[in-house]
Amino acid sequence: MTDLSAEMRTLAKAAREAARALLTAATQQKNAALEYAIQELNKQRPAIEAANAEDIARGKEKGLAAPMLDRLRLDARVIERLSAGVQQVIELPDPVGQEISRSVRPNGLLLRRVRVPIGAILIIFESRPNVTVEAASLCLKSGNACILRGGSEAISSNRALAKVLRGALEKAGLPAAAISVVETTDRAALNELLKLEGLIDLVIPRGGESLIRMVAENSRIPTIKHYKGICHVYVDEDADLELAKLITVNSKLQRVSVCNAAETLLVNRKVAQRFLPEMAKLLVEKNCELRVCLETQKILSGAGVSGPTIKAADEKTFDNEYLDRIISVRVVDSLEAAADHIEKHGSRHTETIITRDPERGHRFQLMVDSACVFVNASTRLNDGFEFGLGAEIGISTDKLHARGPMGLEELTTYKWLGDGAGQLRT
Repeated sequence: MTDLSAEMRTLAKAAREAARALLTAATQQKNAALEYAIQELNKQRPAIEAANAEDIARGKEKGLAAPMLDRLRLDARVIERLSAGVQQVIELPDPVGQEISRSVRPNGLLLRRVRVPIGAILIIFESRPNVTVEAASLCLKSGNACILRGGSEAISSNRALAKVLRGALEKAGLPAAAISVVETTDRAALNELLKLEGLIDLVIPRGGESLIRMVAENSRIPTIKHYKGICHVYVDEDADLELAKLITVNSKLQRVSVCNAAETLLVNRKVAQRFLPEMAKLLVEKNCELRVCLETQKILSGAGVSGPTIKAADEKTFDNEYLDRIISVRVVDSLEAAADHIEKHGSRHTETIITRDPERGHRFQLMVDSACVFVNASTRLNDGFEFGLGAEIGISTDKLHARGPMGLEELTTYKWLGDGAGQLRT
């Protein structure tokens, strides 16, 4: 066994021991640890911001793109939002011990199905140090120990945040190993962790498609994932076109570097002539590049809308997750054609329809097989904080065991409890 292999096994063993200790931790004790975490986040903000500045400086030296630097940044606003998220987690009901069902068998045996923690969870993420706090707070409240493996570009920030969180655990009388950050930036450490079935119960990767595919292909441990966030805005034939503009801009540009940002705009042919020229002008004014189908190109050209930021789509355009100020645009014949396009090119993440007709909106929700389908709302709202989950451990596009934003309940499994009085199998 190599030194790195032994180090990761030791880390996982400590997390598993901590998970066992959390099984009997009272809600009040877990909430106390989270309260201490909020206090320390505010008290140690200068140290956190200084550590983050080191990461930002290294990122700039390495030539990280602007969206990646945006994900990396921990400024006062982000830290305040993290504190608010932890406070929301405190206020949420503790799922551990919740009774899902109960029945009494004919022989008098009482059976109850109750929520229990999953155990030790490995969370892998890239340049978003806020995940350290969000994931740790959700795992702690749901009774799970977590091992956090962030990207090398955020190592200083993650170490600073882990120090805050582990100190809060100890202050509340809980094991510090319930929240661990992988200190080494050696990529081989991840491969060692992914072998540790029996010590680690679940893997949740958050990041780009290449990272998630690598984890899914190499893990011996069950993995919850989403590969891409190819999200769609569909403007229906009876849409309020002013509302459609607002939702499109928000879905695409409110924050371009995240997985729930819209990557494709689909427009019903019946409104395309009226909608697309104004929509294109608005997007171009906001420094957004358009990659458009042939019909969209003809409509825009006929309306005198052109320029270097409006480019022709090719056969791969609609399979792109840009995470940048770029959007694909296509004209479709019908609601059904929009659903067919999403089925072919989408990633089962988040879609929205703009329509005045509630029945058509409901039909779209039924037809589209994605984790979250909105009517007349921005795709950016598919988020644990926005859903009232306090934060999220990630957004799953899997169908088992969780789907969509994963909050406290999604970080539990269940077990059967049977209370008898001497019942025997006959």
